[in-house]
Amino acid sequence: MARSIMEVAFLGTQKTEMEGAKYVKVFYGDEPDGKTEHGLSIIGMAVADDAADEVFMAGGKFAPLEKVRLTFDVARGGQNKGKNLCLHIEAVKSGADKPAPAASTTQAKQ
Repeated sequence: MARSIMEVAFLGTQKTEMEGAKYVKVFYGDEPDGKTEHGLSIIGMAVADDAADEVFMAGGKFAPLEKVRLTFDVARGGQNKGKNLCLHIEAVKSGADKPAPAASTTQAKQ
């Protein structure tokens, strides 16, 4: 199984409970292909059972279209396709949150 990380526009988290089973999904937006969709392409990813509550609750902290980082496992699925399972979601820090670069010695002497 491989683990991967991607940064996407957050759309929402959804929890469904049926017959004692809990299903959680995270939805995110991707660039539209311009042929079959315009605006955002809406994509859903299942959440791993052991991370379901954490990911669902974290979804309440993000604004629509806020940039988030998803950590997910890619498991082998049928017909040589991967099955992505989200493990963690967190905010992507904006440029304003990053420390300013230190001034160089030439700039400091001027």
